Amino acid sequence: MAGLKPWLTASEKEAWNFNFNNMDKKETQPTTKEDKAKSGSKTRARAPRRRGRRSDDDREKEEFEQKIIDLARVTRVMAGGKRMSFRACVALGDKNGRVGIGVAKGKDVTIAINKAVSQAKKKMISFSLVNEGTIPHQISSKFGAAKILLKPAPKGTGIIAGGVVRIVLDLAGVHNISGKIIGSKNKINNVKATIKALDSLKQVSR
Repeated sequence: MAGLKPWLTASEKEAWNFNFNNMDKKETQPTTKEDKAKSGSKTRARAPRRRGRRSDDDREKEEFEQKIIDLARVTRVMAGGKRMSFRACVALGDKNGRVGIGVAKGKDVTIAINKAVSQAKKKMISFSLVNEGTIPHQISSKFGAAKILLKPAPKGTGIIAGGVVRIVLDLAGVHNISGKIIGSKNKINNVKATIKALDSLKQVSR
């Protein structure tokens, strides 16, 4: 064998051949992933991972639109001191004759709003819209010290109402109406009076 000295004994020749063969194996053995791929080693291909969430266009549209009517910090006096919480009043509507309100409290603003939304979904009312977005007849309603007067209006009038009454009528899908707040300026009472008035309307077949 080339490279072997002529004065080596038989045992030294065997040891030399053994070490020489092991060195050839180490040099030819693939060490990195690229070497393994080049050497033809079989590896199972993995499918690429889908990262990221669905886009906003893929998500389903919410059934109701919501608006916050009132958000306030309230205090309750307990035996150990004062307990702070938040009160939220939220209105929901589909702009097609369905609307509802919810009032709830929570330790956090988000908790209070979520509770109010779930409460509003449970207390939805429906009424009839006539003449392309107005109420069938004039109606007035009272809740506490708040009093609301609603009158139908011809097409093109718009929503002639102020404050929270306008928000509720817009979410309900009323396009032409005249409204007036006669009594108290309390937001929650005015909203409840408006809901009571819409719920008292006569049902008319469209």
